[in-house]
Amino acid sequence: MDDLTLVKRVKSGDQRAFRTLVERYQRKVYAVALGMLKDKEEAMDVSQEAFVKVYKYLNHFKGDSSFYTWLYRITVNICIDVIRKKGGARGEDVEFDEAVALDTSEAQLGALGSRLGTNPQKSALRRELADKIEEALAQIPEKHRAILLLREIEGMSYEDLARVLDIPKGTVMSRLFHARNKVQKILSEYLDLDESKHGVGNE
Repeated sequence: MDDLTLVKRVKSGDQRAFRTLVERYQRKVYAVALGMLKDKEEAMDVSQEAFVKVYKYLNHFKGDSSFYTWLYRITVNICIDVIRKKGGARGEDVEFDEAVALDTSEAQLGALGSRLGTNPQKSALRRELADKIEEALAQIPEKHRAILLLREIEGMSYEDLARVLDIPKGTVMSRLFHARNKVQKILSEYLDLDESKHGVGNE
């Protein structure tokens, strides 16, 4: 059953339809929140708040955009509010969820995620790279972190990003460029050292 059909059923009082929507998107919403906040409990709280807001304001959803983009816009806005209340992005080390780490290592942040290939022997290096990407994401502004997560990990189109973040498409492209550039600069030293150390680039 597609999202819009489920939304119509929820509006008519079908609680099971809402549970289906939650089950369909809860992992992705949590992954985005964890990627932005880097705290499992906060990410869980944001996920719950996002779905509470979705249920509360579902009658305001007219279907002009997809339910997916509407949900992620709510999630990102809540995350940004949390970050701003804490006085900005934090850079301290935190435990990174294994499943999300794998998603991040697979994300092609300017081709960074594919530098180590898919050889099983390099799994440790890929895990290490995932940690480095997480550290890099922690050092960039929330607006850049949000757009990278939604584009590179969630695979949102430029049009969806413009709707979710409520910015022009041109701004989406510019912001992505600057976000990728910042992450690449942060990771460039690690990648150069890693390849010379392990001989990854000499195969």
